[in-house]
Amino acid sequence: MALAIGIDIGGTKIAGGVVDAEGNILQSDRRGTPSRSAEALEAVVVDLVNEYKSEYEISSVGIGFAGFIDELRSRVLIAPNLGWKDEPLKLAIESKVGLPVVVENDANAAAWGEYKFGGIKLPKDMVCVTVGTGIGGGLVFDGALFRGAHGVAAEFGHMNVEPGGRLCACGNRGCWEQYASGNALVREARLLAAERRNEAQILLDLGDGTPEGVQGQHVTIAARKGDPVALAAFDSLARWLGQGIADLTSLLDPGCFVIGGGVSEAGDFLLGATRRAFMASLSGREMRPLPEIRLAVLGNKAGLVGAADLSRH
Repeated sequence: MALAIGIDIGGTKIAGGVVDAEGNILQSDRRGTPSRSAEALEAVVVDLVNEYKSEYEISSVGIGFAGFIDELRSRVLIAPNLGWKDEPLKLAIESKVGLPVVVENDANAAAWGEYKFGGIKLPKDMVCVTVGTGIGGGLVFDGALFRGAHGVAAEFGHMNVEPGGRLCACGNRGCWEQYASGNALVREARLLAAERRNEAQILLDLGDGTPEGVQGQHVTIAARKGDPVALAAFDSLARWLGQGIADLTSLLDPGCFVIGGGVSEAGDFLLGATRRAFMASLSGREMRPLPEIRLAVLGNKAGLVGAADLSRH
């Protein structure tokens, strides 16, 4: 049985696991993403790989990374949330672990993992939108992962949705991920909590009692308990998310959208509001065929599983 290691590197966490050829995770672990240092991050990945190598017979390593990856699946061209530029991640890891390494954009890896191992028959043309620290995207066209001419297709998070809007880590203003990501959700919740403290008691109590202490998981928990400020923050995110998906529908006309990433753990609570915003924004909505919008089946495991499988090929 061919075993591969999948590593999913995000802005706040590194998830690693041993994955078999059927997409089953035999062991998994999670580490914090070390600040902005390439060397420190690479050391965490190497430690995980060596730990798994000591217990399993491993054929290859797949790394899903939140950034622009070159067409050779080798270098991180730019990682806005970590401040990286032109980092030879494949070579750095391969030279230390002695295994073949493939580097892929984390949302591409998640899209592939969901398409191949999600357990649900998905259309041959699907779009994956990962809503986490930022927003990532993955495209599967005619049953194959589409990466574009230079390997950097589907960077949906950096579509401009608000000219002159919020400054993004990529250097531009008004990027989609500044309004519809996990970071955007927390920002909105903190602002609303500061303005409407009397209505935000559930939300504030989950943190340290201050708006600044509100974290992403607090917003989800508070919203489920009916906190009006948390609900308003989710409504804001869902409006931006649904509008962006409507724009992507006009451009790509996929059969399905799969919503993954950490924020998707809010489940149907997020999905319902996003679908309503999508329908309100979609051009020709009363006349055209509509794509399905569904939550990722594999959840946060999709990127890890997809990266491992891509490393086999």
